[in-house]
Formats: sequence, structure tokens, C-alpha cells
Amino acid sequence: MKTFSYRTAGSPTDGLEPNAVFLAGGTNLVDLMKLGVATPDVLVDVSRLPLGDITDLPGGGLRIGAGVRNSDLAADPRVPPMLRQALLSGASGQLRNMATTGGNLLQRTRCRYFMDASDPCNKHSPGSGCPARTGDHRNLAILGGSPSCIATHPSDMAVALTALDAVVRVDGPAGARQIPVGELHRLPGDTPERDTVLEHGELITAVDVPGLPFAARSAYRKARDRASYAFAVGSVAAALDVTDGLVRDVRLAWGAVAPKPWRAHRAEQRLRGRPATAEEFRAAADAELEAAEPLSDNAYKVELLRRMSVAVLESLGDAR
Repeated sequence: MKTFSYRTAGSPTDGLEPNAVFLAGGTNLVDLMKLGVATPDVLVDVSRLPLGDITDLPGGGLRIGAGVRNSDLAADPRVPPMLRQALLSGASGQLRNMATTGGNLLQRTRCRYFMDASDPCNKHSPGSGCPARTGDHRNLAILGGSPSCIATHPSDMAVALTALDAVVRVDGPAGARQIPVGELHRLPGDTPERDTVLEHGELITAVDVPGLPFAARSAYRKARDRASYAFAVGSVAAALDVTDGLVRDVRLAWGAVAPKPWRAHRAEQRLRGRPATAEEFRAAADAELEAAEPLSDNAYKVELLRRMSVAVLESLGDAR
């Protein structure tokens, strides 16, 4: 591991030196430093900042401090089912006790080429190429990728927050701003080294989850290669509002299939006002999947997402 210096942050607006990074739980950053993928000169510890509270917002929403541990958030009875299930499906209990809300959103891809500093990868060595396109891409993106990168975002929590229309609160040397969580992460395009729209020195301070009455009837389902402690190969976060057999409103987001949590807007639009049936759920998923560009070894994700989406939406419709 490269030698680095360490200091504690006095406030969210402290900012960063040119090659410095924020450190909270460290469950992703420290791994990348050990692998030589992340090589900061300075770690700025934000774990002592007062960002560890969960507070009520008007209209039934929640403000989740960026320092709230994943295990504490999952245990809060105010958290919608899909978010609780997403948190509990991620990592192990020990990691959830360390991982923070802000850090979870900012964790980096688990693509094998990115995780190996000796491999070419446009994310850690811009311009070096994307060997995954002709190499090992079984777990990589079928939506939103580019010739430069087909890595996937690994967070479970972020998928649920995307479905819930959460808003990320950010502070830094240039002042505070708010970013819809669906706009926080970038698609790779020609600059895959930039994961998010955050500027250097900006710190996530909280995440606002607006009140969504029908989020009480929501769910998160994750497919993975082994029963626990594994990243998703596909996931679905959904909330469904059904009245008299018709879909009054719906939220649907997919994980592990794109470089960012993928909000299924086409599917949602297709479903509103339609009968809450398996046939309609399947047609809605197909409408979203028209944009998919699978490669030879990850084409299975198209059928996986179709089946998972139908199953989750059917279960929510039956629970009304």
C-alpha cells in the first residue's frame, strides 16, 4: 500500500487537498488501497462529523445522515421495506456495522479488471481500454454502458433509494446543493473514470427520502451466485399502488445491470393505468429492456430481469 497521511475533518466544508479522499467506514476504499487501485496522498476522516442521525421530515419522509451505519438504518422501523431488504441483502453483518450511507452510495465497481491495478481499465487508467467487452463480462452491464466501460454499480441500497426518489444533500467549499439520487451517478460515455457528478471536495451529508405512502407495499429482490455475502447479478426494487385491479402508481429500479442504479421509467409509464397482471408486468419490463445491449456472456440478465420484475410486482399486487 502506498504511504499516505491522515487527518480528521473539522466540518463538511473543509474540502480536500488535490490528491486526498474522504474516509468514513472504509469498507470499499481500504480494499482499493490495498490493491493499489486507489492511491491517495491524504485520507480525511469524516467519521467524527455529526452526520449520524435519522430524523423525520414533513409528509412522512426521512433524512438519513451520511454517517448512519447500514445496520442501524436497516433496524429503523420507519424505513420502507424495500430499503430495509436492500440493506440486509448487502454484504455481511460485520460490514454493515461499519459501512455508512454516504459511503455505500459512493462505492466503486467490482469489475475484475478495475480491481486489478495491473490490468488495463479505463476507470483507473483512462485510455487504456476496456478488456471486459471481449473478456470476463458475465456480471457486467446490459444497460447504459459504452465502448469505454460496461462496469456495474454494486450498491443494493442505492437501487432502493433510486426507486424511492431520494435526494442527496451535498456540502463543500463551493456551498451546499441537492442532487436527486438518480442523477448522482454518471453513465460512462467517454469518461468512465468519473463515477458521479460530485466535484472534488464535496461531501455527502445526508439523504432525504420523501414520504411515499404506497412504499409500505414495496420489496427488494436480489439474484446472486451464492446465497449470501455476494454482489448481485441482478436486482429489483419496486413499490406498487393498485386500486380496483389497476396500477395507480408504481416505482421500479434495477441493480447490477448498468453503471448506475437503473430507474425503469419506461416500464413505470407503461404500467400506470393498466391491469395489475403478470402479462402487463412482463410487457412493462420488455418495454424497458428494449434498450438493453447484452454481450455474449451476460445476455441471461435480460430474462433474469424480466422474470424477477414480474415476480416482485405480482407479489406486491397480491399483498394489497
